[in-house]
Amino acid sequence: MEKTATLNLRINPTLKADVDAILSRLGIPMSTAVDMFFNQIVLVGGIPFSVTIPKPPADVDISQMTEQELHEKLQKGYDDYRAGRVRSAVEAFSEFRERHS
Repeated sequence: MEKTATLNLRINPTLKADVDAILSRLGIPMSTAVDMFFNQIVLVGGIPFSVTIPKPPADVDISQMTEQELHEKLQKGYDDYRAGRVRSAVEAFSEFRERHS
């Protein structure tokens, strides 16, 4: 099929860089990935994956906790903070990226 249509869109630059890095590792140009996505939409007659809001695990879902369970979790978090058993989000995400890149 001839490719003559142009698609211009704006996306978050960090997201684009992350996607580009993954596609580069796979050897797939961005335009080919978009083309693949569009073909899947046509083949399945809609978005080719489930679009839902994931349910949080019960152990972190405040709506599933009793007041006592919530208090215990908050106390544990505070105790961990006071004992220095915490890391900043920047450190945690940095370590995650190092392990999974």
